[in-house]
Amino acid sequence: MVKTTAAIAALLLSTPAFAGWEPSKPVEIVVAAGAGGASDQMARMMQAAIQKNNLMKQPMVVSLKGGASGAEALIYMLPLSAKIPFNWRDLTPVSVIALDQFVLWDNASGPKTVKEFIEAAKAASAPFKMGGTGSKREDHVLTVFMEQKTGAKFSYLPYKSGGEAATQLVGGHTESNVNNPSENLEVWRAGQVRALCVFDKERISYKTKVTETQSWNDIPTCKEEGLDLQYLMLRAMFLPGKVTQEQQAFYADLFQKVTQTAEYKDYMEKQALKPIFLTGKDMVEFLEDDDKLNASLMNAAGFVAK
Repeated sequence: MVKTTAAIAALLLSTPAFAGWEPSKPVEIVVAAGAGGASDQMARMMQAAIQKNNLMKQPMVVSLKGGASGAEALIYMLPLSAKIPFNWRDLTPVSVIALDQFVLWDNASGPKTVKEFIEAAKAASAPFKMGGTGSKREDHVLTVFMEQKTGAKFSYLPYKSGGEAATQLVGGHTESNVNNPSENLEVWRAGQVRALCVFDKERISYKTKVTETQSWNDIPTCKEEGLDLQYLMLRAMFLPGKVTQEQQAFYADLFQKVTQTAEYKDYMEKQALKPIFLTGKDMVEFLEDDDKLNASLMNAAGFVAK
């Protein structure tokens, strides 16, 4: 069994200037992903929640920096895969605000169960095409571990965002993807893709129907389906390095307030995210533990730059 929470800086926060204990200029959320993906969607939800509930005097803007597999925004895994001499420790941790699951999806016209999917992948004359969001990132790592666990072969195709990976699956250009729930939500609701299993130790908790016949809770875990893999991604906020404790505390308090808004709670359910809030020592310990797990996984997948 592979079990990890892939600690990725899904959202990076940049702030131009401070006066007192509050920002004096517009604050920028830098998203290490392309348009339409889960990180983009979540950043815009927080932007709206902050504005609607008057949680900060200055406006907040969202900037997408998904180029070079997220290198523009300093993602978590990139320093390992590209041998870049920095990582999350060069930033200032603010808060972990959600956990995101991965789901194995195929086209609605494809295999109906995980067992049928794996058997079809093994029997195929060419490797099944697996769409994802960036080479040597979480989607790619999970694909490699699926290969190792099942013996099936996949050709991993990186796209600019989870939204694009979903489109490619609907169009039949790929056989599968491991998108987060929110990235395939609309095409699942439209009956164009099938959710085969969720890579978690427990089912997604939400029981309100999303499609005509299924809720998120109706999706079995991959372990239930005979594929014992568990993989979670955290969604976290960071500031640049060398900020003051007062600045760090301001943003920790801001995002804790965000988690208490109706917008956040509604988004968590609609996008099938796990609510969580960690800051300070608890967040750092969480990141340190994940750092060790990710290094182990990336080494096993052969993705660590030498």
